[in-house]
Amino acid sequence: MKILLAKDAGYCFGVRDAVNLAYDTTEKYGDVYMLGTIVHNEKVVEDLSEAGTKIIKKLKDVPKNKPILFRAHGTTPDTWNKANQKNLTIIDATCPLVTEIHHEIKSLELEGRKTIIIGDHGHDEVLGIAAQVKEPIIIANVDEANALRKMKKAGVVSQSTQMIENVQNIINVLMEKVFDLRFVNTICYPTRRNHEQIKSLASKCDVMIVIGSFTSANSNRLTQLSLERNKRSYQVTCSNDLDESWFNKCKVVGISAGASTPDDLIDGVVDKIKEIGHITEKEIVYE
Repeated sequence: MKILLAKDAGYCFGVRDAVNLAYDTTEKYGDVYMLGTIVHNEKVVEDLSEAGTKIIKKLKDVPKNKPILFRAHGTTPDTWNKANQKNLTIIDATCPLVTEIHHEIKSLELEGRKTIIIGDHGHDEVLGIAAQVKEPIIIANVDEANALRKMKKAGVVSQSTQMIENVQNIINVLMEKVFDLRFVNTICYPTRRNHEQIKSLASKCDVMIVIGSFTSANSNRLTQLSLERNKRSYQVTCSNDLDESWFNKCKVVGISAGASTPDDLIDGVVDKIKEIGHITEKEIVYE
């Protein structure tokens, strides 16, 4: 049995920088406070908690002389303003590509366009984008796009981890709905690259393993893309979730991982599959 490991599996640069910044901040201040989890991965959250991060619900819960860390998904302007009014020490771990989306949607609004966000309802990143402008429309799928009334002028951005197929399908509908439509493709490069890699791997492997939390939108999308091409695709959170029966009559195993999956979880899954299939290092290929 051979393993094909997606060469860009796991942390994207935005998540890696945010997690490293959280560790650096706990080392400097002892504790650091966050409004919610820094990324959607239980193992990362647990490890950071042991290092000194604290999850809170309101800014008032931040003790005096302790910092507040704004997460990779982005933060609303209202929260920024309140933190500044309280003179809190702000550690900004927002992914720069998410910050770019904030700039883009504000520019579209300044052009006099109705703003539309293609993204998951209730997702932290989408909430942060929506808070940058007045009364944006959030669309998650084609059905919601079809339900829109026609309008004269609109501008569209997307959640950074959306699938290009979903975005394209929605844009096709909006082209029939909006007279003057401007679309800014804000799907981030790491997402596009990882999606292309898993499409290729799933088509050439007997079994596909996707490593990532089920609370992670980008991990779930990787699994969806893989299942569309390979019915023997499975999502796991760690090596303990692997089932040896999945690998019966399997010659090639593909492995990818969501952008919030740390290296140690990936290494653990690879080691367990190597054990199951009696695989040597020479049989691991990075694609």
